[in-house]
Amino acid sequence: MSKVISNSHYEELKLQIGELLKQGREQASRAVNTILLQTYWQIGQHIVEFEQKGKEKAAYGAELLDRLSKDLTLSFGKGFSRSNLFQMRLFYSKFQKIQTLSEQLSWSHYVEIIKAESELEIGFYTKQCEKENWSVRELKRQMKSMLFHRLALSKDKKGILDLSKKRDGNTTAGGYH
Repeated sequence: MSKVISNSHYEELKLQIGELLKQGREQASRAVNTILLQTYWQIGQHIVEFEQKGKEKAAYGAELLDRLSKDLTLSFGKGFSRSNLFQMRLFYSKFQKIQTLSEQLSWSHYVEIIKAESELEIGFYTKQCEKENWSVRELKRQMKSMLFHRLALSKDKKGILDLSKKRDGNTTAGGYH
């Protein structure tokens, strides 16, 4: 006495469950990203505060990062290379307020953004990534093309921004590749 399941109803159920799973996975990914960014920021904060001990500048740094890298890697596995710890320290230094971090951006975005020379440039690329939903690859492309500097020098800021949005190989902003 089993009922025959209607194919259309079953397909609708399957689609609804699939959509729930997709949404749940996206939420979990965003939550993990947020926690990772906050953790890396706090690691950077601890390193800076330990190095400086209340002083404006640290007296040493390379030795500390080398030692910390070895010890953290032994205890926690990958992700604690000297260069990654340096980036965490720089991340904290460039973003002094944890509230200014964008949940839309990944650690890889921030690793690129902290390479910028000034606070203004960092703010610009952070906002553009959020606004334009740039991938890390696109962010690198825009930074390499010096979008910020070209905009700062240009009288036609809207035109430069419009050109920067074109992704085909023939029409890159300012002729940079």
